[in-house]
Amino acid sequence: MAPVREDRTAAGHDAAKAREAMVARLRAGGITDRRVLAAMGEVPRERFLRPDLAGEAYGDHPLDIGRGQTISSPWIVAFSVASLQQPPSAQVLEIGTGSGYAAAVLARCVGQVVTVERDPVLAERARALLAELAPGVEVRTGDGTRGAPDRAPFDGVVVTALASGTIPPDLVDQLAPGGTIVCPVGDHRVGTLVRYRDGRTEHLADVSFVPLVPDSPDR
Repeated sequence: MAPVREDRTAAGHDAAKAREAMVARLRAGGITDRRVLAAMGEVPRERFLRPDLAGEAYGDHPLDIGRGQTISSPWIVAFSVASLQQPPSAQVLEIGTGSGYAAAVLARCVGQVVTVERDPVLAERARALLAELAPGVEVRTGDGTRGAPDRAPFDGVVVTALASGTIPPDLVDQLAPGGTIVCPVGDHRVGTLVRYRDGRTEHLADVSFVPLVPDSPDR
């Protein structure tokens, strides 16, 4: 796990206090996984946002990161990672890097993280931040619906954009036996966060996400 830079400025002190308050809200909201709570308390969410949004970093709502994308609310990030139910040695694939924040949280909870981002500008921004804050994360640019077959099988897959209709079949194919996929499924930004394991799909929560866009409309 990557070390987190110690906050030394007044602003940094305020951010640390805000993270503590966020973790308390997550715990009150039903997040009980200790590794996830510790990771949420370590990763500086404000670093993944524009400076003018830094003051909103620890509110429980999504925020704009440009390029038509958002950073998910802290609760959704924590809930999705916890719902994977993976051990510290797991290899996890994330689809939809976005700002890189969720990948940084994941990296503190599992052994290896590969994350795929379709937008090259967002991918490069995330790559630069994660090189500092979670240097073990591999950031790829490409069609997330295709996964990362050369690194399969994955113990867990977490998708941070709304899949239309069903979980992309390539992601299911890249799952290790007994592995878990957490993915929002639906249409028009509104859907259901589901957990897929051993051929069974479980409803977890009603959610709203930006859509998962494949390179080809036929996929």
